Amino acid sequence: MSDFLSNRVQKIRPSATLAVSAKANELKNQGIQIVSMGSGEPDFDTPKNIQQAGIAAIKSGQTRYTAIDGTPELKNAIIGKFKHENNLDYTATEVIVSSGGKQVFYNLCQAVLNTGDEVLIPSPYWVSYPDMVILANATPIIIETGLEQNFKITPEQLESSITDKTKLFVINSPSNPTGVVYSKIELQSLAIVLKKHPQVLIITDDIYEHIRWNDDNFVNIIMADNELKERTIILNGVSKAYAMTGWRIGYGAGPKDIIKAMKKIQGQSTSSPCSIAQAAALEALNGEQSIINTMVSAFKGRHDFIVDALNTINGVKCPKSQGAFYSFPYVEGLIKRLGLKDDVELSTYCLEKLNIALVPGSAFGAPGYVRFSFATSIDNIKQAIKRLSEV
Repeated sequence: MSDFLSNRVQKIRPSATLAVSAKANELKNQGIQIVSMGSGEPDFDTPKNIQQAGIAAIKSGQTRYTAIDGTPELKNAIIGKFKHENNLDYTATEVIVSSGGKQVFYNLCQAVLNTGDEVLIPSPYWVSYPDMVILANATPIIIETGLEQNFKITPEQLESSITDKTKLFVINSPSNPTGVVYSKIELQSLAIVLKKHPQVLIITDDIYEHIRWNDDNFVNIIMADNELKERTIILNGVSKAYAMTGWRIGYGAGPKDIIKAMKKIQGQSTSSPCSIAQAAALEALNGEQSIINTMVSAFKGRHDFIVDALNTINGVKCPKSQGAFYSFPYVEGLIKRLGLKDDVELSTYCLEKLNIALVPGSAFGAPGYVRFSFATSIDNIKQAIKRLSEV
């Protein structure tokens, strides 16, 4: 039956993070006690007030199609969020609500990319960026970084990567998988380069905006240099900050014409996001915000424990992060000690021999690393470290 498959679908890979989660769940269903550190999903329940907003929406009959790009009420809340938290002004025609942040990025790629266009993606990157670019018949250009430069690209790297084919530049801060956060000065340095190349669009993935424990206030590339606002799209959502991953609500903001094109793509694919989830997201943005501080405090404690613990293991070098809920240690020494070939084999070994679910760094464009998600309980983290240490 493979003869019937399109060339397009054969060029892309399944999501590595989803594949690891699926394999871990399969083993759990067999009665095997898996410590899952692969999924980027907070272990907190969605706050009660948000749950109740969803229930109220059902009871009041908010169960029909909404506008393709989101309800007016939710879009107004998003506009208010950008104004009050980021000091950025948008109108309703510059905002779109989608079925998760992933769809925002997918819509953008379909709306602006053509065959031959190049998209600059710093590595390590979120696993889906390159494949969504490929689905739009464009070419991902990976800008490699490493532990020695704290997983951040330099202005010189950015400048040397831009060609006359470059159409889009992707930046994600706080980062998945590394948890690093670009400072305002670092973003301003990148902005200087981008302003010399007005043909390049920018997407800033801010999905982990609120999950930070560095001392600086959050800043994205538009906040660092407002001159880039006219060609930058912001991606955000409620999944991480409000423990709403399954509700599937993301949103984007950017130039009117680009948002209009993204709406057109959405109208011919998924159409409007879930009406009930949108009502819940409205409460998330407008309601009590204390859940964020509660989660961030827990994530910070888990981060400190796992970094210290991993650095006691011979062959592992784990840097500190400043946000998100991931640690991204360099494990080449451990791979060699165990007589394994690479980070993929190490992740397989951890799952099959130690019952720990991890994601190999190769999935993020960074061989020799693995991603630990500490969006799980401290007891699970301690158990994973114990099993790994005993090796």
